[in-house]
Amino acid sequence: MTLRGIRTVVQGQDTSDGAGVRLRRSIGTGALDHLDPFLLFDEFKSDRPGDYIAGFPDHPHRGFETVTYMLAGRMEHRDHSGNRGDLAPGSVQWMTAGRGIIHSEMPQQEDGLMWGFQLWVNLPADRKMTAPRYQDIPPEDVPEVVGEGTRVRILAGRLGEAEGPVRDIVTHPLYLDVRLEPDRQITVPVPAGHNAFVYPFEGEGQVGVGSGSERVVPSGSLAVLNDGDTLQCRSGDSALSFVLLAGEPIGEPIARYGPFVMNTPEEIQQAFADYRNGTLAG
Repeated sequence: MTLRGIRTVVQGQDTSDGAGVRLRRSIGTGALDHLDPFLLFDEFKSDRPGDYIAGFPDHPHRGFETVTYMLAGRMEHRDHSGNRGDLAPGSVQWMTAGRGIIHSEMPQQEDGLMWGFQLWVNLPADRKMTAPRYQDIPPEDVPEVVGEGTRVRILAGRLGEAEGPVRDIVTHPLYLDVRLEPDRQITVPVPAGHNAFVYPFEGEGQVGVGSGSERVVPSGSLAVLNDGDTLQCRSGDSALSFVLLAGEPIGEPIARYGPFVMNTPEEIQQAFADYRNGTLAG
């Protein structure tokens, strides 16, 4: 067993996206441009309608995958082909944009708490122009592993005998939502060689326990992990909730601009040309 410690901690930066949705960005900033294969990681959380009501109107994507995980509130997904998805609390949507999708994600509420995460995951060159697809997972289809003072929802990857409902992703991701009651410790297998991070979203706790580089990571900060096959985390006097993500690095050049992620600037220019002439999404 090789315990993962902390390589660095990045403080999330407040920003906005879409039509003015307020959010906190931890990957995709000057402090952490990307963590191969992860290109962006945002937390959106507000009970003020003005922070989220304008949503994410129609916009294109090509060359990567977007992942939305909802904790509270409701969003409706629609795309150019007539697909529709209801993003309810506890649900996850893994959208493979591939060669092109034009879609929207709009709030289905006018007040109350809207809370969740948006993740961008890169695709390798030979999969960037694949056919688009969705994996829309309702909350009841996300398995949970419950221990003494611990609860883990498995969105993707495995934990013991439980396997997450998101399947057939080229970067073989692990995506866990972990909740610890006060003064509890959890040990989680993480695939060796995968890049990984922990993002506490409620409370704070020790990340990388026993590794020699453990640190207390507060809510709203992202801890990039060293390599290893096991992670240990511990809560303190209060409860701790965090997401743990890991993915197999792709190791290819990244060219990104706005809603497109390709391997070369020429491919980015082609994506914009295809969007302008109406052929991006087939």
